[in-house]
Amino acid sequence: MLHNDAITAAYLHIPFCRRRCYYCDFPISVVGDRKTGHNSGMIQEYVDKLCGEIRGTTQRSTQPCQTQPYQTQPFPTQLQTIFFGGGTPSLLTPQQLDRLLTTLNQTFGIAPGAEISIEIDPGTFDRAQLQGYRSAGITRVSLGSQAFQPELLQVCGRTHQVEDIYHSAELIHEVGITNYSLDLISGLPSQTVQQWQASLEAAIDLRPTHISTYDLTLEPGTVFGKRYQPGDRPLPTDETTADMYRLASRTLQAAGYEHYEISNYAQPGYACRHNLTYWENRSFYGFGMGATSYVNGQRFARPRTREAYYQWLENPEIPSELLASEIDHTSDRLVETLMVGLRLAKGVAIENLRQQFGNSAIEQVWQCLKRYQAPGWVEAWDATGKRLPPDVSWEEIDRMSLSEPEGFLFSNVVLVSLFEAFGT
Repeated sequence: MLHNDAITAAYLHIPFCRRRCYYCDFPISVVGDRKTGHNSGMIQEYVDKLCGEIRGTTQRSTQPCQTQPYQTQPFPTQLQTIFFGGGTPSLLTPQQLDRLLTTLNQTFGIAPGAEISIEIDPGTFDRAQLQGYRSAGITRVSLGSQAFQPELLQVCGRTHQVEDIYHSAELIHEVGITNYSLDLISGLPSQTVQQWQASLEAAIDLRPTHISTYDLTLEPGTVFGKRYQPGDRPLPTDETTADMYRLASRTLQAAGYEHYEISNYAQPGYACRHNLTYWENRSFYGFGMGATSYVNGQRFARPRTREAYYQWLENPEIPSELLASEIDHTSDRLVETLMVGLRLAKGVAIENLRQQFGNSAIEQVWQCLKRYQAPGWVEAWDATGKRLPPDVSWEEIDRMSLSEPEGFLFSNVVLVSLFEAFGT
């Protein structure tokens, strides 16, 4: 990632949820089952503050500073992707969403044909609301389904029912949003391989153009994190969750979805453009409570509570969390680039790495990675797309990648070796 690369992506965090799911450690504010942007002063106040933060970007210092992460005035490029994440952004009214997009457009400009995504939860919107989102500019939605079994939804603490998933998908098709994703979680307590297969098949039947499959992670402080330890019953065993991963790969690819990233599958032409910004280690803006931006080599996190976030907006000199100091250390930037780039099926291009980090660094990377060619986790390719045999020199390689699905399954092992090799 070059420090002066153009910034064309923006993430907006909408932190409100009806309840906190048992696996969630995101920065959220619980508003209860009856509150939406129509009747919640809390949500309206937040939209006001968020618009203020966006507009304030042009007033930020042009010098690098821990509490002033933006240094791109005037803005030479328009936004190509925008992502409303949460939380539950579908608790916003169409008018509130339109106001946020208008503020972004006035501040940065939104390019024609931009991908504008919003996460939506089943049971939190109706047809008129979804049509309003589309009229405001939304081009892509991500439906947080998670499972197609009532008992598993209950285990997760989800607020929606299985029938809400089907109704939501019907509404998406009715209003003509063709670019939509559906999320599923594997490795849930008491989840069986048979249930996972059923969820995959149910998801395919709803005809999303993109499907994300996430393996449950036990985060400290969450209900699941307090209730279970890795390996505890009724959590599936590691062997079972690995089987679930392989099953998803086979099933979704057989249905025409490309496995383009560790956790993501898309029909041709429907990979998430915004998320590719992260995986290709390009800069992006982040706005809102707990959001992270990546600008001029800095990852900068806003405060994770509304009170602290509002205080920071009033006085930006209040220290916030700089996730990493200016990433000028070559080894740090190299490992970070590999860590996100190897999540993609296409892997990383050797020439791009060479231009940024030099020949000796790339040789050291290959010495670390080539040991994983024998078990079939790492693959090397020439410029014609031919897979290269073990023990080739790095000069012969056009790109290197993790294999699908085994290399993806064991990606943590590969990445740990990179961390150890470069002392990060």
